[in-house]
Amino acid sequence: MSTAETSRFVRLRVELVLEVADEDALVEVARRRIAEDEELDPVERRQAEGAVTEDTAEALAYLVDPFVLTQGMPGVELQQASWSSERIEYDPGAPGWELDEDDEERDGDDEDDGGEADRREHPGFPG
Repeated sequence: MSTAETSRFVRLRVELVLEVADEDALVEVARRRIAEDEELDPVERRQAEGAVTEDTAEALAYLVDPFVLTQGMPGVELQQASWSSERIEYDPGAPGWELDEDDEERDGDDEDDGGEADRREHPGFPG
């Protein structure tokens, strides 16, 4: 592909850290979504139910859907997506959890920002 052809494609990387306060509720929603999924055959359905029941991170990964996040965006068609989840130890004060340089610049006092919110800090969710 030429540069002009590849410039139409954008890789968007997002990393979220979520606190799960009610694991049972999360698992229940994931199991309900699995039960409603008409495309799953019985074997896949049992495997998915087992995975989300045994691991809350799997339940969360089952519920997060990049196709839904990009649905309805004008002029955009999702070409490929992959995502995963894992349990982590989270300490926002630890060195590894600091914002990167671009984030730090956006969070500082910037006279040119006109008071607008940083979308990464206050994301919108379609639907």
